[in-house]
Amino acid sequence: MGIWIDTDMGVDDLFAVLMLDGALPIDGMSLVFGCAELASVRANALDAANAYGWTFPVTEGADRALRGGLETAARILGPAGQPSRGLRLPRAVDRPLTRALTGLMTWLEWHEQAEILAMGPLTNLAYLALARPDLLPRIRRIVWMGGSVGRGNHTPYAEFNAIADPEALALLLAREVPLVMVDLEACRKVQVTEPDLAPLPPIMHDLMGGYLDIGLSRGRPGMALYDPVAAALLRAPELFTLSHVELVTELADPERRGQTRVTPATATPWQIVSDLDADAVRGLCLSALRDPS
Repeated sequence: MGIWIDTDMGVDDLFAVLMLDGALPIDGMSLVFGCAELASVRANALDAANAYGWTFPVTEGADRALRGGLETAARILGPAGQPSRGLRLPRAVDRPLTRALTGLMTWLEWHEQAEILAMGPLTNLAYLALARPDLLPRIRRIVWMGGSVGRGNHTPYAEFNAIADPEALALLLAREVPLVMVDLEACRKVQVTEPDLAPLPPIMHDLMGGYLDIGLSRGRPGMALYDPVAAALLRAPELFTLSHVELVTELADPERRGQTRVTPATATPWQIVSDLDADAVRGLCLSALRDPS
């Protein structure tokens, strides 16, 4: 049985999918707003599918949060959600896409102990929980790159994927859907720096360079590999230590909206990455940046 990927297809999402493609079976992908508006997310996904010959179905999901708001990371990542130093994947011809909810429901109807890699706001999965709660027991776990046990990155308190649709996260928690939170603090241990770019082929060099430039522009020596760290958990779970927690997200306080708070617990449906082999995870992530041609 393969995994399902739910993504807003930013540049680190692409790197994460490349880590898994060919190493684990991918049964399908659903797209969600986040790094950019959904139209750009869709274009990024179709470009990648064409460049890499992806044969799994790509489906189109939510273009805004459950309550109708639209928060993107365009002010950091640009309108396409994939910064670059010049080169981009070749543009693909647009084509009709199945709705994400339809794809997810059909997939879960045929699978048990299902694993989902979520790398964006959790809106698509919240709609699944609302439409077909009977399918939720078929989910073994959602591995989600999101949240933070420390400081945020979109506000002082909240990580972007959490604040973009905290009601979606709260809904999944209320339904006790098993979730592993690969949070900012875990991902920040895995950094990419300028020397890592030299061996890369031109397109990957420019995409990774545009991504790295976010950190460099802020006076940092590198940039955390966020979504690839979550993918590495599925590919090499032996490199990670997980701990069960109680997990809640803030909805009431406007200043702390989207903040994720954890307390140690046992036998809960929720886990966080409490430790990881940062050097080994970094090596695994960088190995995925191959030439799309």
